[in-house]
Amino acid sequence: MQVTETLNEGLKRSYAITVTAAELDEKVNEKLAEAQPDVEMKGFRKGKVPMALLKKQFGQRVMGEAMQESIDGAMSSHFEETGDRPALQPEVKMTNEDWKEGDDVEVSMSYEALPEIPEVDYAKIKLEKLVVKAEDAAIDEALANLAETAQDFKARKKGSKAKDGDQVVMDFVGKVDGEAFEGGSAEDYPLVLGSNSFIPGFEEQLVGVKAGEEKAVTVTFPEEYQAENLKGKEATFDCTIKEVKQPVAAEINDELAKKFGADDLEALKGQISERLEAEYAGAARAVMKRGLLDALDGLVDFDLPPSLVEAEAKQIAHQLWHEDNPDVEGHDHPEIEATEEHTKLATRRVRLGLLLAEIGQKAEVEVTDAEMTQAIMAQARQYPGQERQFFEFVQQNQQMQQQMRAPLFEDKVVDHVFEQATIKEKEVSKDDLQKAVEALEDE
Repeated sequence: MQVTETLNEGLKRSYAITVTAAELDEKVNEKLAEAQPDVEMKGFRKGKVPMALLKKQFGQRVMGEAMQESIDGAMSSHFEETGDRPALQPEVKMTNEDWKEGDDVEVSMSYEALPEIPEVDYAKIKLEKLVVKAEDAAIDEALANLAETAQDFKARKKGSKAKDGDQVVMDFVGKVDGEAFEGGSAEDYPLVLGSNSFIPGFEEQLVGVKAGEEKAVTVTFPEEYQAENLKGKEATFDCTIKEVKQPVAAEINDELAKKFGADDLEALKGQISERLEAEYAGAARAVMKRGLLDALDGLVDFDLPPSLVEAEAKQIAHQLWHEDNPDVEGHDHPEIEATEEHTKLATRRVRLGLLLAEIGQKAEVEVTDAEMTQAIMAQARQYPGQERQFFEFVQQNQQMQQQMRAPLFEDKVVDHVFEQATIKEKEVSKDDLQKAVEALEDE
């Protein structure tokens, strides 16, 4: 077998591979000899079919496999010997298209090699870590929001009419054709008007009622109602209004804290403070990560495979086009050309992607099965009721797994570099952090 270099220009490589007819014939004979013990043919005992007959019967079929295995073997040996890593799948094609049995097989192989990635001096990387403390005002604002969600109701002044959003406490008896039906009655029932928790049209008819008033509400059960005997039936509910209450925010005290699982108000404030500072830390990490990527981009420079940059530029152009045209969901649209700006961004992304991959490989960074499972479960929660189906879909989809693993790997590599870089903390306000995050989005 011969491998001859025909192009070595930048990262572009081309080779001519020749598999001789003798090598191919030997490979075919090996494969037939392997299969011979299991072959059954009329007139011969199992495993006793002569090689010449096997070759005549199965030689053509085995020839294709032998060719493919020989070429694959030549490629593997080449990459092992040269240390080249192709940026994309090599382009391989047979050059003697008029090949016939007994001829050598001639193949051309072309690819773009991944570049040599230079070492990075982490000591040169100086980063600023923004630190924001949870201020009393932010904690108080969060408490007020919690109190709003845990609203109470207090009685309106005597004679006040119920408004949308008010709570009406009442007794009621529901009847169909003058007869009370099972499950249609209750006492001291608290109903929030506008909550849509009753049959459509019920709550609207109680707007304007007063405490002490009796009100007959007539509604029609929906056709898709769960109770078979009530589907599509008209019903009358005789309601006795006992109280009309208006919504008020819950008081910020120990009782409110207990509603949210804390022992007392101070403990709840502590939990809120921790949550806020965790949110601030996440935002600050995003800002520091951008600072790291900018620093790395300025520290290294190396040739990039044009095919990777071109593919990334097209992907960026396509994504941005869809963001500008949200009504177009599919890919039935004109071809989108990458601009110089797209190519510039793609160049940065490809360079940093290759660099981070190299750093991660040398540092033996790995994404564990537990980390992948945690990430899949977190994403599955976005599909309530379909978590299991999503989990199974990801398990069976290698491409989806790779898409989820890539950002996890990148973050672990970034953390690895953080550990060795020089980081200086800087205490700032919440507003300053917000501005820094907004600046990331504008870039």
